[in-house]
Amino acid sequence: MAEKYKIAETAPETRKFKVDSLVNGGSRDNTTIDIEKGESFPPSPSSNDAAYWVKS
Repeated sequence: MAEKYKIAETAPETRKFKVDSLVNGGSRDNTTIDIEKGESFPPSPSSNDAAYWVKS
């Protein structure tokens, strides 16, 4: 199982991450972002809801 990161946690490395699922249990979202090591994970850009992120 892939390690999941949630909103406000910091990225462990610079790379692409994608939304795995929404924290509130909402439908899956296929948004992918580039994030730098140490930056905080944002809410899902497409729905602005808290999300779980995984490495892309």
